[in-house]
Amino acid sequence: MTITAQMVKELRESTGAGMMDAKKALTETNGDMEAAVDWLRTKGLAKAAKKSGRVAAEGLIGVAVTDGRGVAIELNSETDFVAKNADFQALVREISKVALETGESLEVLKATHLNGKPVEDVLNEAIARIGENMTLRRMHVLEGDTVVHYVHNAAAEGMGKIGVLVALKGPKDKAETVGKQIAMHIAATSPASLSEKDLDPALIEREKAVLTEQARESGKPESVIEKMIVGRMSKFFEEVTLLGQKFVMNPDITVAQAASEAGVEVTGYVRVAVGEGIEKKEEDFAAEVAKTLQGS
Repeated sequence: MTITAQMVKELRESTGAGMMDAKKALTETNGDMEAAVDWLRTKGLAKAAKKSGRVAAEGLIGVAVTDGRGVAIELNSETDFVAKNADFQALVREISKVALETGESLEVLKATHLNGKPVEDVLNEAIARIGENMTLRRMHVLEGDTVVHYVHNAAAEGMGKIGVLVALKGPKDKAETVGKQIAMHIAATSPASLSEKDLDPALIEREKAVLTEQARESGKPESVIEKMIVGRMSKFFEEVTLLGQKFVMNPDITVAQAASEAGVEVTGYVRVAVGEGIEKKEEDFAAEVAKTLQGS
């Protein structure tokens, strides 16, 4: 497979590795980007394990909660300018309310009526009125004894760049207090799952494979390597699972301990950030202006 300059650039940006190291990683893995990241990590050449899929789309996350039920919706726009538009924000707020009342899935939400018309039709009318493409991309529903929410980088009440829902079991007043703190923690740390048992098995195997190769390069006996892997995997689970993470409000305890001390149990969570997994087309603004002038 031909390794292009764009592929090398993308790998460098996602790992912080040098140009030659990135090129070699891609060559060794026949252009497989994910495998190349693992190859760099195995060699200790990736400066940071950054998530694949660069955040690209603009827009807002809308959240709404009532009586043990919470929803988070993502409405995308082409530019951040439109996301600050009062009409766009009103649309986010109205769709969030509809989702809270009747939404079961994204498809159901789009077909549900808002002001006498299906949400999808209302959205199409807004596109024509505002003059920019918009997409109702995601909807998440979370239920529990108590559900609390938090919005990071809020643009208005109940909407922002990151929306978090947390479901808890236990006394409502305590659940709401510690739940809000845990929601802020989730916004900051973006855990991969609630606990170890909820982690994607493929993610666990991938991490174990990388750690195994790293340990073997130390040249130590297999018996020692096995113990090294157990220890490192334990550390991995602490870092990526919500209940295992050190609580940002008090790093001396874990999130699980913080909840336990408050007399509650975290039963679920949702974290949604604008544009996750959508690759943004990079544009040279100066070149775009020059191109426009040439065509005028």
